[in-house]
Amino acid sequence: MDKIELGRSGITVPPVIFGCNVFGWTVDKAESFRLLDALVDAGLNAFDTADVYSAWVPGNQGGESETIIGAWLKARGRRDDVVILTKAGMEMPGKGKGLSAAYLARAVEDSLTRLGIEQIDLYQAHRDDGVTPDEEVLGAFQRMIAAGKVRAIGASNYTAARFQEALSASAAHGLPRFETMQPHYNLLERGIEADLLPLCAAEQVGVIPYYSLASGFLSGKYRSEADLGKSARGRGAAKYLDAKGMRVLGALDQVAARYAITPAQAALAWFKGRPGLAAPIASATSLEQLAELVRAAQVTLDAEAIGMLDAAGA
Repeated sequence: MDKIELGRSGITVPPVIFGCNVFGWTVDKAESFRLLDALVDAGLNAFDTADVYSAWVPGNQGGESETIIGAWLKARGRRDDVVILTKAGMEMPGKGKGLSAAYLARAVEDSLTRLGIEQIDLYQAHRDDGVTPDEEVLGAFQRMIAAGKVRAIGASNYTAARFQEALSASAAHGLPRFETMQPHYNLLERGIEADLLPLCAAEQVGVIPYYSLASGFLSGKYRSEADLGKSARGRGAAKYLDAKGMRVLGALDQVAARYAITPAQAALAWFKGRPGLAAPIASATSLEQLAELVRAAQVTLDAEAIGMLDAAGA
């Protein structure tokens, strides 16, 4: 399977990164193990998680996803076969939030402990806190890299202006730079094309979008209000049940029929080769859904198909 470098980090990932937010939420430990086994066997060996996953579930406190991945790594002994991406900065119940040097120093230790590893491949600022100076944030990451706890760093949910400031601070002060950006981006959510995506392309930063299937809407399984109850995440797709959403599904149906693939696979293949794009993040809750991700990573759409999807989602 083709591999893509994350920015200038030297870290490579497959064309689809697996989103582990489902672990400890809609997928239990046993099924998570089955998914992780199948992912590595298929070559989809990059896993994106966060310390806060999945604190929103009643009875959870955050760290459940990292803990499951750590248990799997210990059971299987496959640390060298996978790329681990995690994040910090959003509120951990009872522990705090933000990007201060003191908080990040504690957060990285907690993540390393839950994951049961000595080094995180890509450690990401989950959200700009709007308070901590860039030099403090990047200095904290620099100490982690120097200590061997982190290989490279990335950011998520930054505006283009704030991301530019962070990149400038790295250059001005000789600090590590963010090698990736993880934004909300898909066929229906394309606001970053005006500023953030061109910035990342110009700076050779790898973009790894989340919600790449628009909360599952781009899979085609939510085509009416009645369909929203099909899964725990269905309500998140409700806002796309409009003329634009239906237009995009229609285009996906046409492309899918032409390539003998599913709408979800077509939606993920749309990301491939776009300027600045590294790889989309997508999740699965069953082995059947995982097989869709594997096929999506193998598909390359031609210019006509890309143009049709672009126009539908414009």
